[in-house]
Amino acid sequence: QVQVEESGGGLVQAGGSLRLSCTASGRGFSQYAMGWFRQAPGKVREFVAGINWRGTSAGYADSVQGRFVMSRDNTKNAVYLQMNSLKPEDTAVYFCAANPRNYCSGSYYADPAEYQYWGQGTQLTVST
Repeated sequence: QVQVEESGGGLVQAGGSLRLSCTASGRGFSQYAMGWFRQAPGKVREFVAGINWRGTSAGYADSVQGRFVMSRDNTKNAVYLQMNSLKPEDTAVYFCAANPRNYCSGSYYADPAEYQYWGQGTQLTVST
């Protein structure tokens, strides 16, 4: 069983920055692909960013490309989402997800069905 926990959400003004953190339990964390997703009220959950187990490959949704950066520190069992130039449309609950099934895969994953474990989410609100 893998437990995933996000932190770092909050209220920020448009144009500002914020960093989300996510920790995951389990000795195998360094072998998991990880992802960030978000869900705004009335909308489906959408992919934001993903990273492979070594941190050598990452991908982003078009809507955040160039503004968000995902990274990981396997010594701390943690991944991060640095969010810059925030917009009101970034307002959502942000979820961190872990994919231990495809361990040591060189890929990141944008499909939420590829992730087996999810956190409870952290709220980001971007004000105008």
